[in-house]
Order: sequence, then C-alpha cells, then structure tokens
Amino acid sequence: MLLKADASKFKLGVMWWFLEPLMWVGVFYIVFSLILDNGAKSGDFILFLATGKFAFIWFSKTVIQASGSIVASQGLIGKVNMPKWIWPLSAIQESLYRQGSVYLLLIMLLGVFGIYPSVSWFMMIPVMLGMYLLIVACGLIGACLVCIVRDFMKFIPLGMTFLLFTSGIFWDVHEIPNQEKAQMLLTFNPLAFMIDAHRQVLLNSASPDMSHLLVLALVCLALIVLTIAYMQRYTHYLALKVLT
Repeated sequence: MLLKADASKFKLGVMWWFLEPLMWVGVFYIVFSLILDNGAKSGDFILFLATGKFAFIWFSKTVIQASGSIVASQGLIGKVNMPKWIWPLSAIQESLYRQGSVYLLLIMLLGVFGIYPSVSWFMMIPVMLGMYLLIVACGLIGACLVCIVRDFMKFIPLGMTFLLFTSGIFWDVHEIPNQEKAQMLLTFNPLAFMIDAHRQVLLNSASPDMSHLLVLALVCLALIVLTIAYMQRYTHYLALKVLT
C-alpha cells in the first residue's frame, strides 16, 4: 500500500523506480566518460558505474528516509505507544521491495552488454544480506540521532555526499596507487567494501573477501541489537524529544 501511495504521487508512477537510477548513471557517465574522458571503454564504464550507483542509491535513500521516519510520524507518536524502531524498519522494508525492481533492471542492463547470470552470482546472497544489515544499522542509528537532535537531519545528506565521492562509485578502489590507502578505505568505509563486493561478483564473477564481509555483518548486527535495546529502554525520552 505504501509503495502504491508513493508511486501515485507522480505521473510516471513506478517508472521512476527505474528512471531515477538510470538518470543518475547517465549524468555520471556524461561527466566522467565523455567530458573528463577517463579512458575506459564505454560499455565497461557504464556497467561499472551502474553497479556502484544502484547499490549507493539503495543505501543513501533508505538511510535518509529511515533517519527521518520517527520525526515524520510525530502525529502518531503522541497518540500510539509503539516501539520506536518500527518506523525506521518500515521505511527500510519499503525501500527493500523497491530495490528489488532496481536490481532486476541492473541484471537486464548487464545482459544487454553480454554479462549473464552464472553460478558465481549466488555470492550476491551474502553480499546483499551484508548490505541490508549495514542499511538497517545506519538507518536505526540515524533515526535515534535525529530524534535526540533534529539538526542531524541536515548532516545526514551531507554525509551521503561525502560517501558518494569516497566509496568508489565512479572510480575503482583497487586502482589507488597506494595499496595501503586502498585497504584502509575498504576497511574503514563499509560502503566502499560493499560496492566493491557487488562488482567482484557481478562483473568479475569473483568472490568478495568473505571474512571481511562476515566481520562487517556481525558488527552491523551488534549495532542493530544495541540500538533497538536503546530505543526500547528510552522510548518515552525519544517520544518527548520528537514532540517538543
């Protein structure tokens, strides 16, 4: 129902689920391939860009939406005593269903350029699970911070812009001349690692660093549990902050 309501706001409806990521890829392709001439083959760069940008859109849009979900439900907060984590998780689940169609578009785009599903693509299951846990952890933490200090709602989009330029959306992390810096980036920027994992599986038919993925998933899971526990314990405090 929420997805239908969201789509009904625009003339093109659900078509925007496909058009928005394609338009973003088109913009970056024009800037980095045609204007700046990065030297990459046209088809290769489009797939490289699409894989990274589609994953980034899932992360950025969902975390921003989840972060503002409790404050956006201010009218209900004062009337219904519900666990506060339900709102960000609802936003995250809604985005997950929409993202399914976006990944279908990505598979079709890969097929157009001659890359077809293979057995190695089963590695996308743990990769997408890790990505989902990362989004849930960041969304819940963002929702808490925005409840406590509303100003965080201004900083989160700025943080997404920072991640856009530091997560390897339109450049390859492995091509950084200093490999120590490249490894540090993959270690301390989980989004850069997740985007690279997408490309390893879909474009290179290779397995990502599973030990790194497991550690990241466990850290995200711990953050999720701790944040939900905090929301449960301080539910009245969070409600008061939202209403005042």
